[in-house]
Amino acid sequence: MVLIALAASPLSWAEDNPYSSHYQPQNQGNLRSLQAQPEPQMFSGTRREEDNIRMLENGYDLMGFSSFEAGEVDAAQALNHGREIQADSILVYMKKAGGASPASRMEVIKEAVKKGQSLTEKDMATKPGTYRYYATFWAKLPPPVLGIHVIKLVPKKSGQNEDAAPETGKSAGVRVIAVIHESAAEKGGVLRGDQLLSINQEKVDDAAQLSSLVRKYRGKAIRLQLEREGEPLTIEAQL
Repeated sequence: MVLIALAASPLSWAEDNPYSSHYQPQNQGNLRSLQAQPEPQMFSGTRREEDNIRMLENGYDLMGFSSFEAGEVDAAQALNHGREIQADSILVYMKKAGGASPASRMEVIKEAVKKGQSLTEKDMATKPGTYRYYATFWAKLPPPVLGIHVIKLVPKKSGQNEDAAPETGKSAGVRVIAVIHESAAEKGGVLRGDQLLSINQEKVDDAAQLSSLVRKYRGKAIRLQLEREGEPLTIEAQL
């Protein structure tokens, strides 16, 4: 990720902000910055999955995202929307989607010359390009009690193609997708990719159960039963 330095232009304050109109919140708890008036930092994203994991590991949670196609949009519009929803960090992705390139216009000219055809001003006009924009908005979380993000994996049907969607069902435990830096989980030795099965021999079958157990044992020492690359493992941590 690369930090974007910019100054907001007058046009960026226009009411028609595509980052606002296409925003989709992703957090049910009305997540926002812990600061009263945060000034979001904006970064140019590179690889979405890796960037998302990095943000989770650094103690942020996803507030929501914006996705749309448009011509050139001032990057400050993303910053303006981040201020409105009280985000701490913004990752912006931009990719060329369409529009005539200089090379393609040259091909039109060459073809016209070859055929002895004339070109109009309209033929020669530069067509504005369109871009795919994607932006994620993040809020910094309070210091975590345990410090992991998890997902529930479901098994595939027997003989199901690897690329097929997984079958609805249950598997033991939850998969750790991110470990927050300097957290109790990281200090205890939990790694991304571990399968968390139980805490103090109480099963963890989903994120809600995990949250309940973390609240129950807050301030106490716990034993986490895990699987790592198929091997059982027990780790101790102080909440």
